[in-house]
Amino acid sequence: MLPYKALTIAGSDSGAGAGIQADLKTFAALGIYGTSAITAVTAQNTQKVTTLEYLSPQLVLSQIDAVLSDIGVDAIKTGMLGNCQIIQAVAGQLTQYPQIPLVVDPVMASQNGDILMEEEVIESLRDQLLPLAQVFTPNLPEAEALVGRKLKEEPDYLAAIREIYNMGPKVVILKGGHRLKPTTDKEHSAEVIDLFFDGHEIKSIRGPRLQGPPKHGTGCTLSAAITAGLAKGWTELTAVRAAKEYLNHAWRHSFKVGQGDTPLNHFHATWPSFNP
Repeated sequence: MLPYKALTIAGSDSGAGAGIQADLKTFAALGIYGTSAITAVTAQNTQKVTTLEYLSPQLVLSQIDAVLSDIGVDAIKTGMLGNCQIIQAVAGQLTQYPQIPLVVDPVMASQNGDILMEEEVIESLRDQLLPLAQVFTPNLPEAEALVGRKLKEEPDYLAAIREIYNMGPKVVILKGGHRLKPTTDKEHSAEVIDLFFDGHEIKSIRGPRLQGPPKHGTGCTLSAAITAGLAKGWTELTAVRAAKEYLNHAWRHSFKVGQGDTPLNHFHATWPSFNP
């Protein structure tokens, strides 16, 4: 039996908490042979990004072609693409592979919710990549950037997820980490609610709101885990639920490796707990 295989198209994180490195660790932990096409190289650690340089679109395409023409994959995910030229090139190439499930993590917002993309880049992602996506995984600030307005209450979220679905993806997951921040309301402080919409019914996927400071690489890890599930032939809903469970365990077993944000422990099932 051949191994399941997946391709990540994203930026490199030299601190290995997010990006290509987090994706490949997630694939490996979940029994997937991971391949990669790097879109950008960053010099970063747990505290900050000091340098960012995008690769040429042609070099990105050459990496994708090298993988797909020989190894082949069962699912693909995109992370940080960064500029219109790379988005256009990647979208154009992936149109040749409609049979391969595609997970799109927009990577347009920083950890504190600041939007990092220029409007023309957001438009390029929305118009060219979203229609190719099997699963699209925006957080709240990214959803706001796509629909062009603030989303504050449940009716706003429900309207936005339908609007984003109409942009072309087959399934939209509106992540709940930026919603329902801990308050005196025990229900709100105890759980995170992601919204799942496949064009039929909006489902709530509930999970515990884990305590402690934010962890680095959660969005990359979740989307990579969903990609792993699709590579195995699972339904979108099954893949999302399993990915959430994996992410929760990786968070709980995370450990410090630097002076800044703590990365996830992708290999929590086999690595010891390093922190007391």
